[in-house]
Amino acid sequence: MNIDILLLIPMAVVLVVLFFYLGWMFNSRIGKKSIVAADEKSKQIISEAQKEANNIKREKLLEVKDEWYKKKVEFDTEVNQKRQKHGNLEKQLSIREENIEKKFDLVIKKEKENKQSEKELNDLKKSIEARLAEVEKLESEQNLRLERISGLSSEEAKGMLIENMTNQAKSDVVHVIKKIHDQAKSDAKKEAQKIIVQAIQRTAADHAIETTVSVVQIQNDELKGRIIGKEGRNIRAFEAATGVDVIVDDTPEAVILSSFDQFRREVARVSLEKLIADGRIHPARIEEVVQKVKQELEEEMIRDGENTILQLGLHNMHPELIKHIGRMRYRSSYGQNLLQHSVEVAYLTGIMAAEVGLDVTLAKRAGLLHDIGKTVDKSIEGPHALLGYELTKKYKEHPIVVNAVGSHHEDIEMEHPIAPLVQAADAISGARPGARREPLEGYVKRLENLEALAKSFEGVAKTYAIQAGREVRVVVEHDKIDDLVAEKLAHDIAAKIETDMEYPGQIKVTVIREVRKIGYAR
Repeated sequence: MNIDILLLIPMAVVLVVLFFYLGWMFNSRIGKKSIVAADEKSKQIISEAQKEANNIKREKLLEVKDEWYKKKVEFDTEVNQKRQKHGNLEKQLSIREENIEKKFDLVIKKEKENKQSEKELNDLKKSIEARLAEVEKLESEQNLRLERISGLSSEEAKGMLIENMTNQAKSDVVHVIKKIHDQAKSDAKKEAQKIIVQAIQRTAADHAIETTVSVVQIQNDELKGRIIGKEGRNIRAFEAATGVDVIVDDTPEAVILSSFDQFRREVARVSLEKLIADGRIHPARIEEVVQKVKQELEEEMIRDGENTILQLGLHNMHPELIKHIGRMRYRSSYGQNLLQHSVEVAYLTGIMAAEVGLDVTLAKRAGLLHDIGKTVDKSIEGPHALLGYELTKKYKEHPIVVNAVGSHHEDIEMEHPIAPLVQAADAISGARPGARREPLEGYVKRLENLEALAKSFEGVAKTYAIQAGREVRVVVEHDKIDDLVAEKLAHDIAAKIETDMEYPGQIKVTVIREVRKIGYAR
């Protein structure tokens, strides 16, 4: 067994060596074949690369030649253009040179002619001077003869002539003014009266005068102490929350709220009534109730705006403008409620627009929104007409409406017939007796200024302001003012009132000239 193992080992070694030799021989033959194949393939690749390089070289040469040819053509074209341009310039220069030579010849010729004409002018001047001296001599002799005949000096005669011409010119002016005035009256008076009277009659309504105080009725005077609170803390909290002055005085069963802002005053009134009804009056409760009432009134203002839109038959208005319309309920102008005034102006404008054939809907919108600028925050400065103009423009109102809002006090130019209708309706609504209120002191001062202004004209004897300052009657001296001049005087006084005074509505100027002759029967 051991002998067999010893024999197997050499045999295995011999077999291993034999297999290794055979493998080496096989691999060497395959390697030689692959080397030969690789060599042939590399030669083929080099040949193809040389061919491709030659092709690329030929293509690049052709491209370079084409580019060179294009550049050459462009250069030749540019050179030809410049040559042509230079040729044109040379022609122009030669033509100008010829023209200059011609002008030079003309100048020389004119100089010669001027020298000759100058001599003629000098001779003519001397002749004219001699004739003027002769005329002056004849004129002075004629004036002396006229002075001897008339018995007047030249200055007196000039004065009389100037006075006569001035009087004649005044008379002519008065005639022309009267003729124009009468013509305008005859054309416009009937139609204007018809439209305005009809509008006023259809919209006449009573208006209550707004005040700056509200009265809250209470059940008994014991509640006054609870409203004031310990050491006045309740009343201070209430005034701080509402911005309203609370007046608790000896007035029986009443508390007075004072504020120029109607919205604040209404918030304070409703809040105080709720606090009294609830019975719980202390600073925390006061702030809670006031805040709640403010929200309720703001919602109510929106409903008021929507109801106003429906009342007038208007549609498609921006929600922000509807809010501003609702705010008009708590605004006033000269004591006249702004919302009622705006609705009235809307109706008046619509009626007049219908009479003259304009768009009634646009007219109503313009009339309703004409004072919308008065509802803008008081911190924003500027005329309310321009504030309203910007507001309506911001919320995309019709351009006709925007222009009417901005121009109803002539802050901007009127661009459509609806604009003067809004202005007229605004004046009608504000000028009606009882529509507006002004302080007594200011009212009296305005009437005094009106009478003084009318009396400042020459020939005026007396002036009287009547009908709450809506008419001024002027009595003139009959020997200084005739009927024609009286017509002109009325026009001049009206123009000066328009220029120098501020007033609501319009003022009628009536000039009265009368002659009284007195006789005695004995």
